Amino acid sequence: MTQRERQILRWIEENPLISQQELADKAGIARSSVAVHISNLMKKGHIAGKGYIVSTAPYAVVVGGVNMDIGGVSAAPLVPADSNPGVVRMSLGGVGRNIAHNMALLGLDTRLLTAFGDDGHAQRIAASCAELGIDVSRALQIPGERTSTYLFIADEKGEMSLALSDMDIYRHITPAYLASRAQLLQNAQLVIVDANIPADAIAWLAHHVKPPIFADPVSTAKADKLRPVLGELHTLKPNRIEAELLSGVTITDEDSLNRAADTLLETGLRRVFISLGGDGVLAADHSGQVRLPCMKGSMVNTTGCGDAFMAALAWAYLEGTALEDTARAGLAAASIAMESGETINDAMSAELLAERASSFPCTDRPMVLD
Repeated sequence: MTQRERQILRWIEENPLISQQELADKAGIARSSVAVHISNLMKKGHIAGKGYIVSTAPYAVVVGGVNMDIGGVSAAPLVPADSNPGVVRMSLGGVGRNIAHNMALLGLDTRLLTAFGDDGHAQRIAASCAELGIDVSRALQIPGERTSTYLFIADEKGEMSLALSDMDIYRHITPAYLASRAQLLQNAQLVIVDANIPADAIAWLAHHVKPPIFADPVSTAKADKLRPVLGELHTLKPNRIEAELLSGVTITDEDSLNRAADTLLETGLRRVFISLGGDGVLAADHSGQVRLPCMKGSMVNTTGCGDAFMAALAWAYLEGTALEDTARAGLAAASIAMESGETINDAMSAELLAERASSFPCTDRPMVLD
C-alpha cells in the first residue's frame, strides 16, 4: 500500500460515506486521482463496494520508541577516558521502530504508536517508515520537543560497551493517548510493547488490550515497569540480567536458569525467551522448556540482534509455530541481523528467516541478544 493509499484508507475508515470529491479536497489532488487510488484499494482487498466497506487485513501494533541512533565502532580495543579511532554512523533506531522495521521486512502489516518531536530527525524517521510500509499515521508529534536520540559505543568486535539515551519525549505516550487509539489496538492480531514507554502506559495496555501482548524489557533500568503486569502478558523476551531482576532468581547455572523461567511463568505469563548472549536462548511455556545454542553467522554488529529476535517471535506466533520453532526463528533472525554493519539488515526476509531457522543451530561466534 502506498502512502497516499494509506492516507485515503484512513479517511474512509473514519467516515465510510465520504465522497470522492471530499477525499480529493482533503488530499489536495484531483477527484480522478482519488478514483484511481480507490480502485487500487479495491483490487488489493482493502475496501469493497459502495459505501466503502473497509476490509481490515491482519496487522500488528508496536507501541514503543523511535530514535535517531548515533553509533561508534572502535578500530581497536577501547581505551577508557581517551579518544578512540573508529567509524561513526547515524541511523534510524529505537527499540519499537527497529522491531517494526524487521516485522515489515518479514512481510507483516505493522502499525507503530510512538511520539515524534518536530525536528528533522522526526521527518526522516517518518519518511523511512512510509517507504517501508509502516503506518505511523496515529503516532504523536509534539511541538517544541526533540525526537529521541540514542548514542552507543561498540568495541572492535562490534559488541556494545556503553550507551546514552535522550528519551524524555516518551512521557507523552500516556494512557489517554493509548485510549484514543483503542480501536486500532483491539483489532490487532498482537501488540508489542517496549519498556521505553511510561509504566502507566504499559499498565493501561495490559489491563485494556485484548490481543496477546509481547514485551521487551529493553534494559535493567526499565524492565521493572513490567513487573506489575507480567501475568497479563503473552510473551516476554528478557536477557539474563533482566530475567534475574523480574524473577528474583540469581542465574548461576542450568537449574537456576530453569527456576527463573518457571518463576516468571508462575505469574501467568504464557511464554518467556531468556537470551543468554553467546550461550543462545532458553525458551519456556507452560508445556515445557527448550534450550538452543546460537546459530552460525558472520558477526559484524550485534546492536540490533534483540530487536530482530522479537520481530521473529511475532512473525512465528502469527505463523502458528510451536515453542521450539519460535525460538529457532528468533535465533535465525538474530544471526541475520548481526551480519550487517547497520542496526537493521535489509537482507531480512521471511524466506531467508525460514531457511536459516530450518538449518541445524550450532555455536560459532558469541551473539548478544540484549
